[in-house]
Amino acid sequence: MKKITSFTIDHLRLIPGLYVSRKDFANESPVTTFDIRMTNPNEEPVMNTAEVHTLEHLGATFLRNHAEFGNKMLYFGPMGCRTGFYLLLSGDYESRDIVPLMKEMFNFIASFEGEIPGAAAKDCGNYLDMNLPMARYVAKRYLKDVLIDIQDNQLYYPE
Repeated sequence: MKKITSFTIDHLRLIPGLYVSRKDFANESPVTTFDIRMTNPNEEPVMNTAEVHTLEHLGATFLRNHAEFGNKMLYFGPMGCRTGFYLLLSGDYESRDIVPLMKEMFNFIASFEGEIPGAAAKDCGNYLDMNLPMARYVAKRYLKDVLIDIQDNQLYYPE
């Protein structure tokens, strides 16, 4: 079988950043997949499922309700390796195009207080596996270490 695109990226040289993972077409409409890489692959511990789950609920809720991007958001969910998230947007974008959106989203998560949207037995299949304090911590860290002063090497995959 042919290797899928995400397995062709050199994860030994990959650092936390915001990358275009791929661009596809659904019918004739472009779809951009973003790699929101929050931890350094194979170098630091991965995120635990509880904070990943919390980030997913908060991030998806924020994105689906966003005034500009809500109707372009197709999917937001965790990578199986737990080093980040994928975001699929309808349209042809570059990483720099969504830096303001990601700053908004991670600020929202970093400062979120209250009940996590969808964290109830009737709404979620694993509603008890949530950790808001850690989700806030990793969101703040990603903002500080990546988004606030993002560099080109955090916007483009290593060659």
